[in-house]
Amino acid sequence: MSVLISMAAFALAASISPGPVNIVALSSGRQFGLGPSLNHVLGATVGFVVLLLFTGFGLHEVLKQWPLLTDLIRWGGMAFLLYLAWKLAADNGRIDVDGATTLQPSFINGAIMQWLNPKAWLAAVAGMGAFVASGEASLIWSFALIYFVACYVSVACWAYAGAFLNRYLHNPSRIRLFNRCMAVMLSGCAVSLLWF
Repeated sequence: MSVLISMAAFALAASISPGPVNIVALSSGRQFGLGPSLNHVLGATVGFVVLLLFTGFGLHEVLKQWPLLTDLIRWGGMAFLLYLAWKLAADNGRIDVDGATTLQPSFINGAIMQWLNPKAWLAAVAGMGAFVASGEASLIWSFALIYFVACYVSVACWAYAGAFLNRYLHNPSRIRLFNRCMAVMLSGCAVSLLWF
């Protein structure tokens, strides 16, 4: 039982701490509200749990054999984060009533972000190494289930925080400032990948 509590503590700490997926959830909650942002939340959660399962069942061994794949993931992640940062920075801050010109949060983008997120890779490898080094299938599945709950709740909290902040961001200049702060944070996440 104590190993499950340790798994839950690890999953919560890794999931709720700031990172690219959580910053996008915060921004999405601010722009679209909690309901639509839950698409991103679910995608990010499922994407991470699939990554965690693949890691637990041997993907980390493949990456050790072919380190070029790790570099490709890192550079792809940097490019994706910089693209998202540019989209946020370029936003004019006007609230789009019909939503026709704005990209809605999506399940697939949330899932892809996790696979391009170095924080997710580190959490998956470190978590599996710490709790399931034996490779026991039942422990891998238990860890994945615990992580699903912790990740969903954590990312949803960030989306809720963004929806809550929206109450205070009613004019375009405040929205632009918020979006540019989020863009700087995402750019910082992207630049930090140079040291992984």
